[in-house]
Amino acid sequence: MYRVGHLNELQGTLLSLADRVRPVNAGSPVVGVHFFTATPVFVLGEEALLFADEGGGKRVAVHAGGILASAADGKRIVTGGDDGTLVVTEESGEHRVLASDDKKRWVDQVALGPDGAVAWSAGKTAHVLNKKGERRSYDAPSTVAGLAFAPKGFRLAIAHYNGATLWFPNAVEVKPEMLTWKGSHLSVAFSPDGKFLVTTMQEPTLHGWRLADGQHMRMSGYSARVRSLGWTAGGEFLATAGSEQLILWPFDGKDGPMGRQPRILARSEARVAVVACHPRQPVVAVGYADGALVLVRIEDGAMIEVRKKGGAPVSALGWDAAGQMLGFGTEAAEAGALAV
Repeated sequence: MYRVGHLNELQGTLLSLADRVRPVNAGSPVVGVHFFTATPVFVLGEEALLFADEGGGKRVAVHAGGILASAADGKRIVTGGDDGTLVVTEESGEHRVLASDDKKRWVDQVALGPDGAVAWSAGKTAHVLNKKGERRSYDAPSTVAGLAFAPKGFRLAIAHYNGATLWFPNAVEVKPEMLTWKGSHLSVAFSPDGKFLVTTMQEPTLHGWRLADGQHMRMSGYSARVRSLGWTAGGEFLATAGSEQLILWPFDGKDGPMGRQPRILARSEARVAVVACHPRQPVVAVGYADGALVLVRIEDGAMIEVRKKGGAPVSALGWDAAGQMLGFGTEAAEAGALAV
């Protein structure tokens, strides 16, 4: 096992672990990677999940069509599909439909929350199933583009056109709070301390709010739309794709990135397509549009190569809960797992 804490560049030569990757033939483009303990599960673009332990692969068909969104918490994987269903899959591979859209609209956003809560959306309607099995629904001002549960309390953020809405599903008497900013907001994320909310936008920029006072934050400088982001261990940085380098916005103070410059690491000729932050250490897995994949240590920018460039764009990344294994997939159905 190679510990990610030992990331280093030896005499200017990039250390490579590419020959230690266990290849997986996904058979379909990979749109997500999750784990049940040490078993990587690849979410495929069409119909199925691929359980890929070292003993071989097991394909489990969970939708009658494309899989549009997924979320996991180590005990279950929840997926939404263009067949209008929300499906939960257990570690055994057993799966069941949690909900169906009565209009057969796509279930294209999902999120997992506290005490087993699940959120999903179809069109303009966001739904939540709480720990008691009670279903709540909210009609957003426009099509729901992103969902995220707050780290504390039972609150859901909903991204949509011209801003985001904060909704308390169990508090019927509390009016949802609108956070407005002109434009199309496509995904949403709370900072781990719950003090900030950040959205990606159709334009190559991020927008954010300090929730205590609604102060706006605009994070720009990207060459393309930001399609992937994640919080580093401890919430010190927000790691983002969308440019020809890893961009890390500082969130370690009361003002977040306001008035501060981001850290720029892992420069490349190719655009960063997807990022995944190590759950325990200040390390980020960075996948590029030219197929390359590296591990980057934030402290000093040291890198380890996991996959050489020259293949299809990396489309999905995921760590196991212990941070001992990384799974990745590409748009060309190539996939792999690396024990780090």
